[in-house]
Amino acid sequence: MFSGAQISLYPMSDDFVGIILGALHALDPYRSDFRIETDDVSTLIVGPPEQLFPAMRDLFAAAARTGTHCVLHATVSRGCPGEPDDPICTPLSGAGVRGDLAGRIAQARNVVAAAELAGQTVAAQFSLYPLGAVQHMDEIYGCIDFLKTSGVFDRSKNFCTKLRGDAGPLFATLGEAFLRFGAPEGHVAMDLTVSANSPSKI
Repeated sequence: MFSGAQISLYPMSDDFVGIILGALHALDPYRSDFRIETDDVSTLIVGPPEQLFPAMRDLFAAAARTGTHCVLHATVSRGCPGEPDDPICTPLSGAGVRGDLAGRIAQARNVVAAAELAGQTVAAQFSLYPLGAVQHMDEIYGCIDFLKTSGVFDRSKNFCTKLRGDAGPLFATLGEAFLRFGAPEGHVAMDLTVSANSPSKI
């Protein structure tokens, strides 16, 4: 099953080039597991679905630790019917959409509870689209139940959910939302924006 993300990083600094290039080194430990392509709009990472959010966490945290207001925007997808299967996308741990909804919610909570702290506070808003699920609203409501007990839930907003907290559990929460909800072999997409060091924090 194809899985990947198109990522754009925006540091609000005159030294944006140095911050972006420096942050990209945070992807070095993942390069053996990913296909990574960068152009003038975004960076594509394709690989095991469980590694997408740890890679984004490390990339964003590296930029945010400069103290600069930084924003990351990503479009994340798994199971897109328009993309060919790729062996590099084989899940590493077998985690994902298996079992009843209540069991998946409990598993997701356990993963987030065990997430290591990254030492960087971030805020995020995202929308999850389980496109291949017959009972897609059950999956969405189940994901919302999980989010409200994740420890990083901030509030519901129009068209999205807002999270706030340490980058470790917050990106773990995003990863669990992406992995555990939706049809097992269906197409799931996520639209994600993450911010750190914003001068307009509310």
